[in-house]
Amino acid sequence: MSKPWTLDDMPSQQGRTILVTGTGGLGFEDALAFARAGGEVILAGRNPTKGADAVRQISEIVQCAAVTFEQVDLGNLDSIEALAERLKGRRDHLDVLINNAGVMTPPVRKTTDDGFELQFGTNYLGHFVLTARLLPLLLRAQEPRVVTLSSIAARRSNVAIDFDDLQAARSYKPMPVYSQSKLACLMFALELQRRSEKAGWGITSIAAHPGISRTDLLHNAPGRHSAQGLLRSLLWFLFQPASQGALPTLFAATSPDARGGRYYGPNRLSETRGHPTEAQIPPQAMELRVAKRLWDISEQMAGIAYEDQAATVADQVSGAQLLRQEG
Repeated sequence: MSKPWTLDDMPSQQGRTILVTGTGGLGFEDALAFARAGGEVILAGRNPTKGADAVRQISEIVQCAAVTFEQVDLGNLDSIEALAERLKGRRDHLDVLINNAGVMTPPVRKTTDDGFELQFGTNYLGHFVLTARLLPLLLRAQEPRVVTLSSIAARRSNVAIDFDDLQAARSYKPMPVYSQSKLACLMFALELQRRSEKAGWGITSIAAHPGISRTDLLHNAPGRHSAQGLLRSLLWFLFQPASQGALPTLFAATSPDARGGRYYGPNRLSETRGHPTEAQIPPQAMELRVAKRLWDISEQMAGIAYEDQAATVADQVSGAQLLRQEG
């Protein structure tokens, strides 16, 4: 990029509807930036109290901000479906989906309400299902974008999708499992772009990562007194502000220069901080057979098919055209 991209370069979001998962940290900064740019923002999260507080803060900062909260638990497939059904009953399209929320390195293995390992089930599978459920709304938008958050943890050379122990049931190590979930997120973003191009969905799918940013993820997951939490507390100056870490996501979601199937992150110090630039995609994220297998397994695990979700829109369009002809 010829010059560093900042919020001053963010195009107007007037007339666009954006859904962001996660009410704190990066999600809050994303929502605030979209509201400032005139977009209609839906903040989706598990905790209504935190959600209401985030909406209040944004409304205090941005006069007449169009921001609302919707409750969803990404670790509960029924909750994801319920959110999608509520939105489909109230709206006719969705312009941008930011798959941001996540959990990081709980010290012991935990599971979602549906029995999936917590990090895989929330960070990756929950967003895989949410995107599928919202596909009908995305397909009705003019230039829909889906931005999925990965992490520099996904580029570790020993990270791979472990199909033999995908849920870490036999061996649970917090950081490798977290890294696998974020590799899965990256592979999902790239595969969604390939499938969108093949099927003619018109969805631009992009991956992004925030570098190393000051959020509460380390404090909330392994804990404030864990090794990671102490690192976050004592070496806070090594972590860039969440507002800076949000820039690659916002660039991917709004810039006319952002391209589908690309990966964006910070431009300095091995992608740990700085302004948005094209990030390095680890070789394992480009393994097409693995990406296809992961996609197929994910659909089976969740009991959902993207093609079926897309077909509902095609059926509705055909029905509307038939009605117009008969009228």
